[in-house]
Amino acid sequence: MPSRMQLARLGFAELSETLALLSRECDAHNWALSILDRLRTAADPDAALQQLLDLAERCPDLTQADDHALDRLILLLGGSTGLGDFLLRSPEELAWFIAHEEVPLAREAYIASIADAAAVIDDADTPETRANRLRLRYRRHLTQVAVWDLSADDPREVFERVGQALSDLADAAFEAALQIGTAACRPQFGDLVDQVRVAVIAMGKTGAREVNYISDVDVIYVAEPVGDTDPSRALTAATRIVQSAVRAISATGREPGLWEVDANLRPEGKDGALVRTLASHEAYYARWAKEWEFQALLKARAMAGDAQLGLDYIRSIRPLVWQSASRPNFVESVQAMRQRVTDNIPADQVDVQLKLGPGGLRDVEFTVQLLQLVHGQHDERLRGRATLESLRALSAGGYVGRREADEFADDYRTLRVLEHRLQLRQMRRTHLMPRDDADLRVLARASKLAAGGPDLAALWQRTRRSVRELHTRLFFSPLLATVAALPGEDFQLTTSRATDRLRAIGYRDPDGALQRITSLTSGVSRRAEIQRHLLPLMLELFAEGSDPDAGLLSFTRISESIGDAYWYLRMLRDSPVAAQRLAQVLSCSRFIGDSLASQPEAAQWFENDDGVAPRTFEMLHTEMAAVVRRHPAQDPRVVPLLQQLRRREVLRLAIWAVINDIPVEQVSRGLSTISRALLEALLLWIDPVTTHGVRFAVIGLGRFGGGELGFASDLDVMYVYEPVRDNADVRALAQQLAKAAHDFVMPVDLDLDLRPEGRKGAIAKTISALSTYYQRWAQTWERQALVRAAPVAGDTELLDQAMAVIDQVRWGAPPDLMQEREIKRLKARMESERLPRGVDPSRHVKLGRGSLTDVEWVIQLEQLRHAHADVSLRNSNTLTALAALTASGILTGEDAETLRTAWLLASRVRDANMLATGKPSDVLAESGAALEPTARLLGYAAGTSAALENDYLRATRRSRRVFERLFYGE
Repeated sequence: MPSRMQLARLGFAELSETLALLSRECDAHNWALSILDRLRTAADPDAALQQLLDLAERCPDLTQADDHALDRLILLLGGSTGLGDFLLRSPEELAWFIAHEEVPLAREAYIASIADAAAVIDDADTPETRANRLRLRYRRHLTQVAVWDLSADDPREVFERVGQALSDLADAAFEAALQIGTAACRPQFGDLVDQVRVAVIAMGKTGAREVNYISDVDVIYVAEPVGDTDPSRALTAATRIVQSAVRAISATGREPGLWEVDANLRPEGKDGALVRTLASHEAYYARWAKEWEFQALLKARAMAGDAQLGLDYIRSIRPLVWQSASRPNFVESVQAMRQRVTDNIPADQVDVQLKLGPGGLRDVEFTVQLLQLVHGQHDERLRGRATLESLRALSAGGYVGRREADEFADDYRTLRVLEHRLQLRQMRRTHLMPRDDADLRVLARASKLAAGGPDLAALWQRTRRSVRELHTRLFFSPLLATVAALPGEDFQLTTSRATDRLRAIGYRDPDGALQRITSLTSGVSRRAEIQRHLLPLMLELFAEGSDPDAGLLSFTRISESIGDAYWYLRMLRDSPVAAQRLAQVLSCSRFIGDSLASQPEAAQWFENDDGVAPRTFEMLHTEMAAVVRRHPAQDPRVVPLLQQLRRREVLRLAIWAVINDIPVEQVSRGLSTISRALLEALLLWIDPVTTHGVRFAVIGLGRFGGGELGFASDLDVMYVYEPVRDNADVRALAQQLAKAAHDFVMPVDLDLDLRPEGRKGAIAKTISALSTYYQRWAQTWERQALVRAAPVAGDTELLDQAMAVIDQVRWGAPPDLMQEREIKRLKARMESERLPRGVDPSRHVKLGRGSLTDVEWVIQLEQLRHAHADVSLRNSNTLTALAALTASGILTGEDAETLRTAWLLASRVRDANMLATGKPSDVLAESGAALEPTARLLGYAAGTSAALENDYLRATRRSRRVFERLFYGE
């Protein structure tokens, strides 16, 4: 007698019950002890042993079976107690199983075998006895398929063949059942049963030849009278024939029914006629069918009955399937139907639903079917029935990425094997993953997908996540709705109508656009094929922007730069947001388009928000400092790398601002952060103490100091230093820094014009020289310039010392009357002398009336007047200072809001001008085509640039009135 340990090692779980079973005194039990070691191959050794003993007691000859037959039987009983029960009911079938071994047969062989079993033997034969033989023969072959399946090293590799064999068996059973049904109806209808042609159309998994071990077989019936036979009488006879056939398959009998036959997919469902003529089917599908019915017809196949009629049905109906996707809102209706299926799953089953739940079989099947229906209307290669066959065609055609297709296929095989094993165990229709540890263990052993129950549960969860992610990405792709809605003649963009269509949707140069389309789609490469799928969507999305021609040009440049990179085409084809975001920025921003063309790898940011979210100063400083430290001291390769990082981050910030409509003050802070990080990294690379003998620091002034940079801003700075050796050379350091900071690709320069003494002054000053100059010789404008001074980069001790000197100057005694007059005279000179000739003062966003300088100068004057006594006003940022002036009661809330509105709008227009055109401009263009790109970037609807013009002029007029009252006292 084996020990408990030995039984456990063989895979037994119910050790006490097994020992009790083996302790019985009888020949079969003694034989069982001799073959016990063989049970280690059984998925469920406990169940296999019990049924093995039951079979041996009923059929003593079993103990004489050869080893190979015995091993096959053990595999079967361990994987399917349901088929074990079949052998117990039919000892002659057990004998046949022991004596025969067959691999899955051809469809014709199954048809011949089952027809032979169900044939009439003698006059005493009845439909019931014939049906019984049909079922026995069906299960004989089913048992052989099951043991072949269970013996596979990797069931995922054979599941397609298993599904085909089970489908062929279903065809054979229905073919024989029709013969039984015809004979059963002959007494009632006489020769009329020979005057009607009946065909059975398989739907769903049966139609796709993907049947499970226990599936409802979905069918549709079509019938036609022969010759002049009355159609009404013929349909009545046909209805009785198919009803009798169904009873032969599934009615209660000595041998249980095979499976349920479901005809609810027929026209009008349960309320419709069970059998229709071909013309009736055609009329229904042409006029009344809903979207889901065409999706169901995707897998329709003639399975039994009159072969020619079945073929005629398929030829007639199938073209309608591929026209259905062009119906209004077809894609959305299919997507909504899938969501309804998920919503209707009982809450306690959602996490274990293998078929209908999130990440289950339906996610794969619905995704593949929707892709087929949408793209198959233009590509006949996609018109297959089976899921994996169709997935392979979608991948080969470039509609799904190779990696995604491989992952989807592998996950689908895993789910189908689990489904097969679940149903095979008791030959019961179920799609619920077990929660019980013992059942999970048996399923793991039967499927050979995992070493044990916990590993299988983990695999199931990983598979669900993978399927759901791919389903969400592909099933809800914006490409589907766009392609589905395209008229057939417009799908091929190289047709003679393409130019007219491009012009109609907004392209100003349709001939040039067509050339770019041709360059992207020419050839037989996978890239060209995927571009042919993508461009219908992209062209429509570009047309939604202010400059679709520029969008397409940039897209072409980016696509050519990236080439065959897998991630790029996959992202645009499959991501719900990436294509829309890319089209949005390319068609409204030449700045972003040009930048992406030189940095095409940045296109991958569009797939999620994390990609375009701006980086913090700490993140940028760490990355840039790492670049410096990876190279030798003063290595000239460092500067281009740092500038590349700067350009990358400015581009990231521009994209972030456009797609998320970010407030300009946040954008300004981001740009200022990038410039600070660059200067810190450049000083780390230069190493001022070692290379030039000085400690060195940079003070930001103007918009840089205030953290208010725009996309077209230079960096206003001044330098402070302290020598650490006799031959210190701060001028060489300043020149090296200026050269390194200058960028020709995305222009930016260091501007020293606001330093002490302006352009005539020393390029840098020591702390003592700085303090002396400001105490003795500083002019009023220099004191005002210091209002927006802030530490930027370099030696922290020097920065603290310099800011202490600057604070004494800017926040000291308020300006006297003469100094205020000087400030006002300087402002008036700026308006008359610095405003570009010919520019309308009301349209210049920097120097014009009520614009940036008006708002900034009135705020700075109030700070100079009051900040010596009120520390809350000591801030270099314009809007923060404005809020503090309001909180202190110096400005009224109404005046502050007027100034704030004008300053923000002027800043936004300035940035939008740069982003839209790729060129800096401080002028509000005239309404119409010139202003349209800026207006669209600022969120105005197409054709409403005049609204932006009115908003800007109104805001600056109000701001100018407040400015003149507060600044000039008028």
